[in-house]
Amino acid sequence: MYAEGVAVMAGRIRDEDIALVRERTAIADVISEVVTLKSAGGGNLKGLCPFHDEKSPSFNVSPARNVFYCFGCGVGGDAIKFLMDAEHLSFVESVERLAARAGIQLRYVEDDRSTPRTRPQQGQRQRLVAAHAAAVEFYRAQLTTAGARPAREFLAGRGFDRAAAERYGCGFAPDGWDLLTKHLRQQGFTHDELVTGGLSRPARSGSLIDRFRRRLMWPIRDITGDVIGFGARKLFDDDDGPKYLNTPETPIYKKSHVLYGIDQAKREIAKQGKVVVVEGYTDVMACHLADVPTAVATCGTAFGGDHISVLRRVLFDSDERAGEIIFTFDGDAAGQKAALRAFEDDQRFVGRTFIAVSPDNMDPCELRLAKGDLAVRDLVARREPLVDFALRHIVSRYDLDTVDGRIEAMHRAAPLVAMVKDREKREGYGRRLAEDLLGMEIDVVQRAVRAASSPTAAKGSTPVAKSTATGPVVDSPQARVEREALKLALQEPALAGPMFDAVEASEYRDPIHSSVRTAIAAAGGASSAASGAVWIEKVRDLCEDLAGQALVSELSVEPLRLDGPPDPRYVAIQLARLQRGSVTARIREVKSKLQRVNPVNNKDEYFALFGELLSLEQHARALGQQAAGEL
Repeated sequence: MYAEGVAVMAGRIRDEDIALVRERTAIADVISEVVTLKSAGGGNLKGLCPFHDEKSPSFNVSPARNVFYCFGCGVGGDAIKFLMDAEHLSFVESVERLAARAGIQLRYVEDDRSTPRTRPQQGQRQRLVAAHAAAVEFYRAQLTTAGARPAREFLAGRGFDRAAAERYGCGFAPDGWDLLTKHLRQQGFTHDELVTGGLSRPARSGSLIDRFRRRLMWPIRDITGDVIGFGARKLFDDDDGPKYLNTPETPIYKKSHVLYGIDQAKREIAKQGKVVVVEGYTDVMACHLADVPTAVATCGTAFGGDHISVLRRVLFDSDERAGEIIFTFDGDAAGQKAALRAFEDDQRFVGRTFIAVSPDNMDPCELRLAKGDLAVRDLVARREPLVDFALRHIVSRYDLDTVDGRIEAMHRAAPLVAMVKDREKREGYGRRLAEDLLGMEIDVVQRAVRAASSPTAAKGSTPVAKSTATGPVVDSPQARVEREALKLALQEPALAGPMFDAVEASEYRDPIHSSVRTAIAAAGGASSAASGAVWIEKVRDLCEDLAGQALVSELSVEPLRLDGPPDPRYVAIQLARLQRGSVTARIREVKSKLQRVNPVNNKDEYFALFGELLSLEQHARALGQQAAGEL
């Protein structure tokens, strides 16, 4: 299964000690720190496998034999093997962690199998965890010093007393270049260990200095309770760093896997079958202290697939027991973007997703401070299904007093309804969209929902719209050329460059396309971009429209409408066609106004419109030539 004679520095762990670790380790206790286990009958336990995604539990644990096995992916073994696979540890590191847990002093044998020695030779992970534990104590001690007064005032100003600070291990990084570094070096940690763990960094002079200075510190723990990193909050105006600074990626800290507060919340999450996802460290503290003990937060990154995998295992989110996931995003534009991302991830949960937004757009910490613990509990209790929130936001973009506005809103919202997993709930949301939000016939909306979910929808089964992964687009020449222009800017920004940037967002007739164009401008424009995931993510984050944010992801991978690679001529043609559509629409508007203006009584207005019409028609002819590739 795996080699037990793995060398560690100058020797290996004695076989007798490895056997003792196995004997004294209850595998169910080890695995239950990561996976919520339920009775499977016959004395066995089951849960959702941590090594592959599944909706029905196939991961089995036998406490009597002290082994585990997944019937879904075939992974199995004892507690040592579980830690090796789940935590990416070496054999020696796994044994050392279990030995520390069981209070066993390991003995090591030199390569020549000579006299055993008892000095522990820890693996890298254990050393880095130990260094972080020592750093926690250092920072906690510094919180009581005179220099840490701003940190204490920050905590007090947000409603956290000394007991709360101690419960969450809050500390202070002092105003010194290498105070922590010297402290840890004196405890035997090496230069390489401190740099690798993200606690220290090399200075320009070549010496080693602290990574965090003059900041309020939160220790970040993994699901087992080990400190693996820190979150640091800016306190002083002359600190030119970001508001929050987190530990960089290290062998033990992977931000896409980490949920702050999971170590304290996991048991209540499993017990209640629900989790509350908030946005920051203080929000987690506020929720826990307000008797919402299931709160967790991401650490400086968006909520994503790896976080979902962690929560599903803790929730036991399966066909047998669907969990409940509640997001507490702010009601502002950034919170709406986060909500859409959560809605996109909804399919990966078996349970239902909800959103809880404070009427005053306050986060849980602000709400607790302003209105007390009960207000935080009420915020979570008043949650609404995430699909309701998303539908309401999409529909609000359109003028529902007009037929065109209602039709467009229907086609934008229908794919969101089509994404609802449960068929009966999907029909119910279709009725809600029709009756409560749009005031339209139910049959009309249900047809749009069916078309959006149909595999043939993209082939033009409806003359009004075609379905996409995130929403339909009006199937018109203008809409198609707008999409093509945006695809060029997202996929080939160096090629699109100044030609794309010269065409303003006002030229885009579709409001969602316009919002994406505005986000591209906010990101610095195509001229300043380099193609790739970083550019696309930047545009996505700056898009203030929920549907537009989703559209960015879609357009970034949708093929261009040509065979072979694009060239500058193709870009020019597409942008000319885009502008020609808006100019043609303006020509129609001006002609319509001219027909309504009396040239005798309103001479100045008439000739102003006539002059504009001549200019527009000249511009349209030039764009027509360029769109045809003649210029």
